[in-house]
Amino acid sequence: MKVRIVLDIACAWSFLGFTHYLRAAERFRAEGGVLETEFLPFQLAPDAPTDGEPLREVHRRVFGPSAEERTAHLTEVAARSGLEIRYDRAVFANTLAAHGLIAQATAQGAGEQTVARLFGAYFTEGLNVADLTVLRNIAARNGVDWHPDGGTDATAAGFRTVAGLRVRSVPLFLFDDGSTVNGAQSPEAFLAALRTAAAAQAGTAA
Repeated sequence: MKVRIVLDIACAWSFLGFTHYLRAAERFRAEGGVLETEFLPFQLAPDAPTDGEPLREVHRRVFGPSAEERTAHLTEVAARSGLEIRYDRAVFANTLAAHGLIAQATAQGAGEQTVARLFGAYFTEGLNVADLTVLRNIAARNGVDWHPDGGTDATAAGFRTVAGLRVRSVPLFLFDDGSTVNGAQSPEAFLAALRTAAAAQAGTAA
């Protein structure tokens, strides 16, 4: 069974939703389920700079006085799931090159762990995910043969698919049975969706 996930590395809700999905996927596989995860690119801020700037400053500029309240709430929600989001470290940067790395990693069977490391780099470690040295190190840690200009065709095709689906918010999870899950649902909700999709697939095959 295949699940396609539309997400952006710069999206905290994508970070939370993907983490919950991974926990469900681990349980699903432990039950004997066979699951392949693919990724479709989305950019919350396609015009973001590659040299980066403090994310906290961007939030203050965009959200004004409510910025601190917004980030504090999301930090608390993430912490309840064991995730550390450090808005005081995070660097607002363009994620296009990161999506190229994801495309190459997925083709080499290392998509899930690479996406997890990219989220950690962005939200916890405060690294610039548009920096080619950062991406090279992440690729190396996951055993990915990465080229800065690689994955271009796959990423472009992914953006066309997302445009055709008229995706307006992420994360979005697309299952083989045609069902979808929106947002950062619980691990239990993802597991239920995986089981339902697998049962539907088995029924079709029968």
